[in-house]
Amino acid sequence: YGAKIRAPHALVMTFLFKSGSLREKLKSIAQATYTHSRNLAYFVFTYKGLMALQSRLQGKKIPFHSFFAACIGGWLVFGENNPINSQIIMYLLSRILFGLSRLAVEKGYVPQPKQDPFPLVAALVWGTVLWLFEYHRQTLQPSLQSSMTYLYDDSDVWHDISDFLIYNKRTDSK
Repeated sequence: YGAKIRAPHALVMTFLFKSGSLREKLKSIAQATYTHSRNLAYFVFTYKGLMALQSRLQGKKIPFHSFFAACIGGWLVFGENNPINSQIIMYLLSRILFGLSRLAVEKGYVPQPKQDPFPLVAALVWGTVLWLFEYHRQTLQPSLQSSMTYLYDDSDVWHDISDFLIYNKRTDSK
């Protein structure tokens, strides 16, 4: 699963934003794919092992088991701050926030909104990320910085149609 998810992403991001030889790019793609796949496999093994152990020790499965097993697995497998782990954690965090919001409504902690809150969330997310990009760029994750630099800074200079089709940073002098 990790290879299926990471390889296409690494391929696109590497060829869009990384410099170097074809060999270096292919090595980078393979390394990112391997790291993502390995970490997911280690995590699943750790999580399922701890779930089975807790269930066996207590004679039944309880909700806290999943939280505890995942915390231990997260610490051991995803605790190193590197680009792959960082992207996985950010991916999960965004989905957790949506899930907790829905759970809060479902449980009655927050009233059901009269209107779809998504347009407001979208506005606040985009407003915040562009403010951070413009005034506190260093706080953003490196791949997001690269994407936003490409979209909002590099697009200020155009040479010809190849800028749009390939990449708009010239390495040679045309």
